[in-house]
Amino acid sequence: MAAVTGARLTAASPRGLPANVLGIVLAGGEGKRLWPLTADRAKPAVPFGGNYRLIDFVLSNLVNAGLHRICVLTQYKSHSLDRHISTTWRLSSVLGQYITTVPAQQRLGRRWYTGSADAIFQSLNLVYDERPDYIAVFGADHVYRMDPSQMITQHIESGAGVTVAGIRVPRAEAKAFGVINSDESGKIIEFLEKPSDPPSVPDDPDVTFASMGNYVFTTEVLLEALKADAEDGDSDHDMGGDIIPRLVDEGQAAVYDFAENVVPGATDRDSGYWRDVGTIDAYYEAHNDLWSVHPIFNLYNDRWPIRTATAPLPPAKFVEGGIAQDSIVGSGTIISGAIVRRSVISPNVLVHAGAEVSDSVILPGVRIGRGAVVRGAILDKNVSIPDGALVGVDLATDRARYTVSPGGVVVLGKGLTAL
Repeated sequence: MAAVTGARLTAASPRGLPANVLGIVLAGGEGKRLWPLTADRAKPAVPFGGNYRLIDFVLSNLVNAGLHRICVLTQYKSHSLDRHISTTWRLSSVLGQYITTVPAQQRLGRRWYTGSADAIFQSLNLVYDERPDYIAVFGADHVYRMDPSQMITQHIESGAGVTVAGIRVPRAEAKAFGVINSDESGKIIEFLEKPSDPPSVPDDPDVTFASMGNYVFTTEVLLEALKADAEDGDSDHDMGGDIIPRLVDEGQAAVYDFAENVVPGATDRDSGYWRDVGTIDAYYEAHNDLWSVHPIFNLYNDRWPIRTATAPLPPAKFVEGGIAQDSIVGSGTIISGAIVRRSVISPNVLVHAGAEVSDSVILPGVRIGRGAVVRGAILDKNVSIPDGALVGVDLATDRARYTVSPGGVVVLGKGLTAL
């Protein structure tokens, strides 16, 4: 997709929506495959890219597109997520704008959410209060840029009951995804969960549409589907596993091709980027997409900014010969007589003299001692690496002490002191 030219998108020139739309973000997942990063926080609250939380990507996309009424449905270990949203994502109440977290409230009995569809069903008071014509239901834990207003426009023009965002993936790799089989008109014929023989898209036999977990519903269609699903004793009450297949069977589902989404400021290299960071290895690899000269995912696109709040910290400082090569370094960080290579260093990190950090993701508040070596690792918030300690050098030793992913990434959980 070619780079986009045109008017600069700023806070003073907001994008409009074609209709009355309510945003619902599903942020209740446990994130078990990201443990220990999710040992003390919900998956959408996991830090990413130095300054951000995973939730910031979907909220930035929605807000940049003009959706300014957004409910974030939470459940597991939601304190840090609630705090981040309440302190960061403040819109104009005078204009009726808000982003609010909505915990499980047991409105329909003494039970928590049993699935993503049940989460919305138990929170339908939000829909009845706002009376939207359309509802955008988006996931909370993917890294990407997207203009949802373009998907909403297609949904309205198509007359579909639901539109599912699909990303083109090689057919050979599609077995790990929920897969969309559509005809040439864009109508979804089948919605398949991790099929052994994925169908191809109509215009390319080697490519398959994988579901991105982002949906736009006509409100009445969603309400009817949720009510029918709630009465189905055999349902898992999941949006992708139950609601979408139900609407596919009714002939009401269409696909939106993510490749057609045009984001201001996108380059040929990062256009169409989307990554599910649901595992430690995927989370680590997504960070490796950030720091190159021409990054695969460009955090520096100020025409479609990823928004967040930053702490009042001084600029990063490099002293006593300390250097960082091919890396991102956050504010408040001091690299003193140490060397950092091919890494993402979050704010308020201290790397002491003689230390070496390479191919690593370092979250806020980490302290790395003199002469320590950290390679191929993820260090969660406030981890302490003592003088001379080795992390990522001997995986056999690391497996006995820490978490090591299938791909060999060493992970130290929040507040841990290395041995």
